[in-house]
Amino acid sequence: MQRLKISKTEMVVKSEEGTKRYPNLNTVLMVENFLEKNRAMPIKISELRRKLPKQVMHQTLKIILVYLFKGGKIIYGPKGVQWIYSEPEHLKKMLEDSLEI
Repeated sequence: MQRLKISKTEMVVKSEEGTKRYPNLNTVLMVENFLEKNRAMPIKISELRRKLPKQVMHQTLKIILVYLFKGGKIIYGPKGVQWIYSEPEHLKKMLEDSLEI
């Protein structure tokens, strides 16, 4: 039997196999924005957890980092994680000339 709990930062699924934590969109965006703003130097995961505006469980943060890595937004190395994504110029130009409704 699975039990589901949803908090402000994550969804927790408890079953016989163990507990799994999944981030909600706000948490993913918080980590993404933090890494983008601090893109100059790699940051260790433990340091990232301490510096985030809200506390995030380690397992939840790892899921977010795997998601960002697969999306080509970060790299991971011996010195930590670092933001590498930059928005393509043609998209920036397209959005500049668009009309917001």
